[in-house]
Amino acid sequence: MTTSSGLRLPGLLPELEVVRKDFPILERVLAGGQPLVYLDSANTSQKPQVVIDAMVDHLERHNANIARAMHQLGAESTAAFEEARDKVARFLNARSRNEVIFTKNATEALNLLARTIELGPGDNVVITEMEHHSNIVSWQLACERSGAELRWFGLTDDGQLDLSNADQLVDDNTKVVAFTWVSNMLGTINPVADLAARAKAAGAVSVIDASQAAPQLVVDVQAVVCDFLVFTGHKVCGPTGIGVLWGREELLNELPPFHGGGEMIETVTMARSTYAKAPHRFEAGTPPIVEAVGLGAAVEYLGHLGLDAVHAHEQAITGYALEGLATVPGLTVLGPTDATQRGGAISFELDGVHPHDIAQVLDSRGVAVRAGHHCAKPAHARYGVQSSTRMSSYLYTTPGEIDALVEALEYTRSYFKLGS
Repeated sequence: MTTSSGLRLPGLLPELEVVRKDFPILERVLAGGQPLVYLDSANTSQKPQVVIDAMVDHLERHNANIARAMHQLGAESTAAFEEARDKVARFLNARSRNEVIFTKNATEALNLLARTIELGPGDNVVITEMEHHSNIVSWQLACERSGAELRWFGLTDDGQLDLSNADQLVDDNTKVVAFTWVSNMLGTINPVADLAARAKAAGAVSVIDASQAAPQLVVDVQAVVCDFLVFTGHKVCGPTGIGVLWGREELLNELPPFHGGGEMIETVTMARSTYAKAPHRFEAGTPPIVEAVGLGAAVEYLGHLGLDAVHAHEQAITGYALEGLATVPGLTVLGPTDATQRGGAISFELDGVHPHDIAQVLDSRGVAVRAGHHCAKPAHARYGVQSSTRMSSYLYTTPGEIDALVEALEYTRSYFKLGS
């Protein structure tokens, strides 16, 4: 594909315009006649028609509760739910389907771990300064409850993890090392296999937040050799209300239940209960059934496209976006400026304009971005800013949409009468 200026851009998904037709929302024309330019996929991705159809078909033809109803619809619904588990297990290259736990979202998955991993006085938990709040607050609460110490890796000036004091942070008392694979604010891709190996060497468990990685990288839990990994459905072309906790089966079966209720038990008496093994141990009550069906369709869709191809597309678009943003006077990118070192989320500042104002002006031009602290206040504080504007591309983003963003930013500068 070529850009609007005629420049050929290698690395994009082949048949990109055909792929875009899989996403009906991308055909929308917004108020004022502006075509939608959706650059907020790190917040939530758009959904292909196959995901929408899978969820509608389940509701129209197979809707019933799972593992409880002794009739044909119940059997069909149960089969669809468990088939989704199989699809996610293949997506992650898990050793066993029993290692896939369905949760409400990645936040619930992280809280499940923070609530069930045993900690006590003298222990410590190590996180990073670039984490999403869900991978900060959950461990803060765990340490407050248990008396454990919370530690963290800092950040370098160019948006990388500062590992210079890693030997001091991760020691014999470390029980958990929790870190993001790809930063939702800085875009940084972290050396997750190295961090997981460091945790293992110290006798700690590793917890990876792959919410931004799963949409755009090959996530192979066996290759990374980690202990736990989480991601959320709505960023991988799936619906909201569904997330995944993957964990090594032997570790999951050592953890106590997170919620109590139906389906997570073996036996219940008035005196005591015994609990099922993973995955059902952690799926109390009626789960998000149709959402799981949608997630299964979504990861299958990504598998058909090929995550290697999706990643190449993201790198090409991100590189093109970084080049375009560099032409806007007064604009500063937060995080790495090398597209090979980052994901598709790019946060930036524009001198003299508040991020919320930027987002509103861009929206008036049909360009959808996010403004705020992106649930990453400590990372913003590290770089001396309260908030930023964030554009985030995905597998359906075209060079022309990046051109539209740059043009809209130039319009924003003129709107606020900024000098050259």
